[in-house]
Amino acid sequence: MTMLPQTTQKKLGLVIDLDICVGCHACAVNCKEWNTGGYGAALSDTEPYGDSPTGAWLNRIHTYEVTPEDAPASIVHFPKSCLHCDDAPCVTVCPTGASYKRSEDGIVLVDEDMCIGCGLCAWSCPYGAREMDPTENVMKKCTLCVDRIYNENLEEADRVPACVKTCPASARHFGDFADPNSDVSKMVADRGGINLMPEMETSPVNKYLPPRPKTRPESTGCGSASAASSVVADKGVLGWLDRALTSLDKLG
Repeated sequence: MTMLPQTTQKKLGLVIDLDICVGCHACAVNCKEWNTGGYGAALSDTEPYGDSPTGAWLNRIHTYEVTPEDAPASIVHFPKSCLHCDDAPCVTVCPTGASYKRSEDGIVLVDEDMCIGCGLCAWSCPYGAREMDPTENVMKKCTLCVDRIYNENLEEADRVPACVKTCPASARHFGDFADPNSDVSKMVADRGGINLMPEMETSPVNKYLPPRPKTRPESTGCGSASAASSVVADKGVLGWLDRALTSLDKLG
């Protein structure tokens, strides 16, 4: 069994703000482009212009229509990639040690030279965050652009994951969760950042900021809108977010 480090010096990861993600897929496209020419084997595609295209993507966006009882119907775009869990089951089930978590920064990676393509890590991941490359027959996953964030040939402002750099809405943020004074730690504290599917007890490093409460206008007379009452957060936003995550679990 592959062992996890007891502690990590840093906890590098992402904060994703569900309140402002517009579902444009720029993060997924730029992720695909960067990782096709960067760390590990290229992300391949087979028959990309045919009737049955297949390929490996490290970042995907799911879109939900949410209709809570106490708030207006809305669309929520939910980006999903590897969450670099502290208690990562994908690491401990790996029979060859190809999947591992780095003690220096907490990033979960795959040594493709050691990967035998058995798929056990994908089966154990509750988030569906790993994909088998159909050409290379090795497991692929988000690396937090490890070949980019430490690249001193880049300007310091560019030493962030490709998905963060390209997001037009600034819905994605990168930093060290082990530092309570980092921007990502402050965002999570201020907005009540949450774990994806906490019942799985994997302690994901990546966090999600829930959408802010919406309001429902009250119609008067001929249909004009008046000031709306606030949504009760515990039953409103967090309630439907829990239902959305339950649906995401089924997709995974």
